[in-house]
Amino acid sequence: MFKAIRISILLFILFFVAVNTWLTQARSTDWNNSLWIKIYPINGDGSSESAKYIKQLKVSDFVAIEEFIAKATRNYSRNVARPVRIELGSEIKEQPPELGPTPNSVAVMLWSFKMRWWAGSVTDSQDRIDPDVRIFVRYHKPETTVVLENSVGLQKGMVGIVNGYASRRSRGTNNVIIAHEFLHTLGATDKYDASDGQPIGPDGLGEPERKPLYPQRYAEIMGGRIAKSEYDSYIPKSLKYAVIGALTASEINLSD
Repeated sequence: MFKAIRISILLFILFFVAVNTWLTQARSTDWNNSLWIKIYPINGDGSSESAKYIKQLKVSDFVAIEEFIAKATRNYSRNVARPVRIELGSEIKEQPPELGPTPNSVAVMLWSFKMRWWAGSVTDSQDRIDPDVRIFVRYHKPETTVVLENSVGLQKGMVGIVNGYASRRSRGTNNVIIAHEFLHTLGATDKYDASDGQPIGPDGLGEPERKPLYPQRYAEIMGGRIAKSEYDSYIPKSLKYAVIGALTASEINLSD
């Protein structure tokens, strides 16, 4: 009997968490109110360069993300004055859980749980009210020889991990990646080839109806790159050269 009661309680808790998650995700894409995004910097490589850059960060460094989403909502006829509101959190001293080089489905599921727990625990002391979306940006000193780990955005838990460079010159590209991972938390899917990073047409192209098709002038934000040709592309220097395409808009309920 006691075992049945324990199982019933556990099932109730799981049901409550599932319903709460569903309601949160549904509200995040109704585009009726502002979404609160909070960005937490992390010294990703422990360098003095990254530490100095983090100390100089201001919320205005991320205003381009707000403007990008606001422009997209206007383009898709959504009447929201400020669809996202960004705040800058205090530096996080812990590194996020690592997924590992060759994860299987079980490892990914466990890592997702760990990530959501970690995100809540390391921000608890500075967040009396939880933001809608948490984005952790791991800064690294700007060495072109260093290849950064892939960034990630989780719809469940609405958490993103971004790897970027601690440089004013890289601020624009960092914001492109942050916006990409933010849209992942709303349900947007990648639109590039994982093997080479090349945008997949037509949905991964910023101008799928352009003639001639190449070179493209804009990146579709979930395609991630501006395609110079079918086999060559590059990350835009700022969100001024990125758009939210029709399929991505549909995925995040921005278009009808």
